[in-house]
Amino acid sequence: VQLQASGGGLVQTGGSLRLSCVASGRTSSTYNMGWFRQAPGTERVFVAVINWSSGATYYSDTVKGRFTISRDSAKNTVDLQMTNLKSEDTAVYYCAADMVITSDYDVPSTSVDYWGKGTQVTVSS
Repeated sequence: VQLQASGGGLVQTGGSLRLSCVASGRTSSTYNMGWFRQAPGTERVFVAVINWSSGATYYSDTVKGRFTISRDSAKNTVDLQMTNLKSEDTAVYYCAADMVITSDYDVPSTSVDYWGKGTQVTVSS
C-alpha cells in the first residue's frame, strides 16, 4: 500500500486546513487509515483514525472537537479537516494505514503498517 498526503501549508491561529491522503496498491485489505504528527524534537504521535468499512472514528484528546477525519471509499482517500488551529498543532503530518488501537485506547506509531511521506503544517500566531 502506498500513501500520498497533500494539503499542508501555513495558516494563522484559529484558521483551518484540510489534509488529504490517497491510498494505492493493495488497498483491498486495508482496515483503517489515519493521521499522525511529529513536531520538531518530539515523537510521532497519533491524531485520528477511521475504520475503512464502518466509518467509525477515533481521535486523540488534543484534537477532539477541532479535527474531523473522513473517507471516500470509492476514491481511496482519507481527509483530515482541521479547524481552530493552534500553534501547538504545528508539525509534520503523516498519513498512515493499518494501525492498532490498544485496549487502553492508545495508538502507537509502532503499530502502523504503512506510512506516507509527511506534509508540513505550520500555524503562526
